[in-house]
Amino acid sequence: MQGQVTSPFLQSSRRVFLTGAIAAVAAGIALNATPVQAGETTMTPPEAHMAAVAGDIILVDIRTPPEWAQTGIGEGAIALDMTQKDFVNSLVKLRNAYPDKPIAVICRTGNRSGYVFDALSKQGFPGLVDVSEGMAGGRNGKGWIPRGLPTYPGTKEEIEKRLNDVMNPA
Repeated sequence: MQGQVTSPFLQSSRRVFLTGAIAAVAAGIALNATPVQAGETTMTPPEAHMAAVAGDIILVDIRTPPEWAQTGIGEGAIALDMTQKDFVNSLVKLRNAYPDKPIAVICRTGNRSGYVFDALSKQGFPGLVDVSEGMAGGRNGKGWIPRGLPTYPGTKEEIEKRLNDVMNPA
C-alpha cells in the first residue's frame, strides 16, 4: 500500500502470530468451548473496564512489556505479549478455562487488537471482542488512558501475579 509504513518488527510479529494461530488450528487443538452468546464484537474502554472488573469478560492486553512498563495495564486486564510464540496457546488455555466468557483484546491504538481479532475469528476462535480504541486512542476513539480509566503498574511481578490468578482459576 502506498504511503503506509510498516516496521520490520511489526511484520515479523504478525508472521509469528499468524503462524502460531494457523499451527494451533491445524494441530487440532480442541477448544471444548461453546460459543458465547452472539453480541457485540467491539467494546469501548469504559465498557471493557466495567465488564472486566465485574468478571463478565477476560480482558487481555496484547502489547509488549516495554509498553506495559511505560503506561501500565488497564485495571481488570491481564497481559499477554502477542509477539510471544505461546500467545495463541495461552488464549486457547483461557478459552478452555472460561468457555462462556468473552475474551476481549486491547493494544495501544486498536490496530494490533483488530488484527488479532480478525485472524483468530477467521480460524473459528469463539467469543472474541476487540477493544478497538486501545490504551492510547487512535482512529477508533479516545482510548483507555486519555479517558482516565485506572491502570496498574506494568511490572513483571504485577503481571505475573494477575496472569497466574486468571490462568490458574481455583
